[in-house]
Amino acid sequence: MSPVENPVLPNKVPQTLKEDVIFPPSEIDSNEPPLESEIHLRQILLFLSCLEWLWKDRTDYYATGNLTIYYSPHQKKSEYFRGPDFFVVLNTQKKYRRSWVVWEEEGKYPNVIIEVLSKGTASTDKTTKKEIYQDSFRTPDYFLFDPEKLELVGFHLVDGKYEEIEANPQGRLWSQQLGLYLGIEGDFVRFFTPEGELVPTPEEDARQAQQQIQLERQQTQQAQQQKERLADKLRELGIDPDTI
Repeated sequence: MSPVENPVLPNKVPQTLKEDVIFPPSEIDSNEPPLESEIHLRQILLFLSCLEWLWKDRTDYYATGNLTIYYSPHQKKSEYFRGPDFFVVLNTQKKYRRSWVVWEEEGKYPNVIIEVLSKGTASTDKTTKKEIYQDSFRTPDYFLFDPEKLELVGFHLVDGKYEEIEANPQGRLWSQQLGLYLGIEGDFVRFFTPEGELVPTPEEDARQAQQQIQLERQQTQQAQQQKERLADKLRELGIDPDTI
């Protein structure tokens, strides 16, 4: 799907352009095609799950995947729209939306966009979309993940142009907007804290907590067994352990 044309737009849409506004039927949620594959779906769900769990006490952001962004300077939903695989908008209200309409969101565009490449979309993601996100959206952080090659590339906006993000020694890319690293773990891209710790899903966090509880129980049992063995040894020597 391609928009009518690809204009270079300011980061704010004038609120005075009210005439000739055309809205599609209300049942239309998105102009984007279906997800490319199960990998795309699982990756998007992973991004959402981990970020929402990490930021569970925050309400000042919006994160979603495969949702249409309408950004027409004429405030028309029939022109100029894109649907990133995953994006995050900061300093906004966390609530459910059927689409992201720039002129209804105080002119805000995504702070972070991540595209999951496929054979059908790789060329567009690397060229046309990259240009739009750079020149029209002014999105500070843009990442592309190739699940087939397990390659991750990132760009940060510097003086209006994207510059490639250099990987750290662990091969991870820093997102200034999220305050997190992105890196490949297994077959997917994961978030990592500034200290390098993996940001878990709620399920992973629950398993880690359960494992910690089990470990503490084992340590307590081992300590008790050691104490009992020592007491038995003292009794063999004719010493009452309770008097020590």
